[in-house]
Amino acid sequence: MTAEIQTIRSETSPWLPSGRGAISNSTGRFETYQRTQAPDGWLHEEDKPSLRTHVTEEIARSILTKNTSPDVPFDRSINAYRGCEHGCVYCFARPTHTYLGLSAGLDFESRLFAKPNAAQLLEQEISRAGYQPKPIAMGTNTDPYQPIEKERRITRQLLKVLQKYDHPVTILTKSRLIVRDLDILVPMAEKGLVKVGLSVTTLDRNLSRLMEPRAATPQKRLDAIKLLSDAGVPTSVMFAPVVPALNDHEMEAVLSAAAHAGAKEAGFILLRLPLEVAGLFEEWLEAHFPDRKKRVLNRLAALRGGKLNDPRFKHRMKGNGFEADLMKQRFVNLSKRLQLGVEKTVLDVAQFKKPVLKGGQYSMMDALGPVN
Repeated sequence: MTAEIQTIRSETSPWLPSGRGAISNSTGRFETYQRTQAPDGWLHEEDKPSLRTHVTEEIARSILTKNTSPDVPFDRSINAYRGCEHGCVYCFARPTHTYLGLSAGLDFESRLFAKPNAAQLLEQEISRAGYQPKPIAMGTNTDPYQPIEKERRITRQLLKVLQKYDHPVTILTKSRLIVRDLDILVPMAEKGLVKVGLSVTTLDRNLSRLMEPRAATPQKRLDAIKLLSDAGVPTSVMFAPVVPALNDHEMEAVLSAAAHAGAKEAGFILLRLPLEVAGLFEEWLEAHFPDRKKRVLNRLAALRGGKLNDPRFKHRMKGNGFEADLMKQRFVNLSKRLQLGVEKTVLDVAQFKKPVLKGGQYSMMDALGPVN
């Protein structure tokens, strides 16, 4: 971080601790009263308080979330945690914290919720009569391998349940911690039950530290791709989000590095700025890239019909116009050259064995076994 950026950030928010993504902690949109902070001249850079991560255990009532969006390739997902300590300033999930009476800003990355009964609930929900297996997506809202997973191990517990019943799963993460679970992922991969995606936003470690302060470094993510791929786990790279005038020029470098590490598929998503995320991202640009702020926002608006965000289905993940078409063509040409996506990994749902819990019973089809 340059001295200029430090000065701007200090003048903007002298009380904010370092190592976090958001610049502010404004009140959620559903609260009766709004609170804001303003520098009064008393606090200095060296007086910044330490913002510690606080985790609350939440006894969830259900764990499978159904999805009907045509923009994503799954219809069900699991989130073991609410909030995410990675602190990615652009995270589209930040507004979900306002439903809890918290801020989409610093609260989202420092006041987390863990679901210790997630694995038990999963086993119950996939045992219900009429349940039809399809791949479950993990990492769609918050990262399943964010730092607190190292001790909480809720994601690992969920994977054990899925492995036990041969249920297919897809995982998206920014963390090298996923290689801890190779003992589960490799046997599942051998059965065609798992595929993993690593999100690599940039190869610039300094930019990554600013955008995603507590996520793994870009090199560690590439290392994870290689370790997973070498172990036989189908692995892809997600270049997301693409931020015009900030990291869009890195598409070729990121995909090439990931392909060299062993990734077999790739994808990209244009930056989304829903609800509170737009204001948080603008604050972040002002603090870290004031000289580029106007250019970034203008180009993003040009890609989205004059707005910073387009919430409509089939429009949320991609832009419109000449630049959007050019970006897509760059991706297509590059993927062909790197042979990314030549063979799509399709997960097997036929091996699923419905759990029989205490007090439950096998269905007639379960008793007969698979029909040849």
